Amino acid sequence: MACDLTAGRLLPCKDVVGGIQTVFFIDYGDLTNFQLDKDEIINGETASTISLFRYDLKGASSLEQAITSSPDNGTTFFEQTLTLNLQKLTKEDMLEFKLIAYGRPLVIVMDNNDNFFLAGKEHGMSVSGGSITTGAAFGDMSGTTLTLSGQEKLPANFINGATFADPLAGLSDAQGTVVPGSNS
Repeated sequence: MACDLTAGRLLPCKDVVGGIQTVFFIDYGDLTNFQLDKDEIINGETASTISLFRYDLKGASSLEQAITSSPDNGTTFFEQTLTLNLQKLTKEDMLEFKLIAYGRPLVIVMDNNDNFFLAGKEHGMSVSGGSITTGAAFGDMSGTTLTLSGQEKLPANFINGATFADPLAGLSDAQGTVVPGSNS
């Protein structure tokens, strides 16, 4: 891999917003054989039918990617941290949150600019913390906060052609079934 720079960057327009609106969980091992184009954007994949478990978000959820590079060791990796604030406590949700904590799912993240990223592409994302809270006052959140972390060779890749209705659109041979969940 060449380490020479290939482009500069001008000051961009102020036409974006922060935050994420939806995540789609995929069981580890269900999405394989990724193909990246020259810009490291996911363009192709082959797999059977895949279930994507959709979680809609509101408020302070985020995806942060810290770059760790060591000149002494010659290594660079990306620490992906996904923080989810999920309002309302239900027994059904608690069962699913437990399964997320036990597993290491891949996560498609849709930000508030309609960009789609795949976090945990190689190694999955693991729950590294969180809390379940009832709140103290009427205006406090009653719900769950989950923090998922993953270490990858590359930052979360953009998914070319993804849409809200079909986060796997643009991936050859991939057929996804979105499981929307409930608003119990």
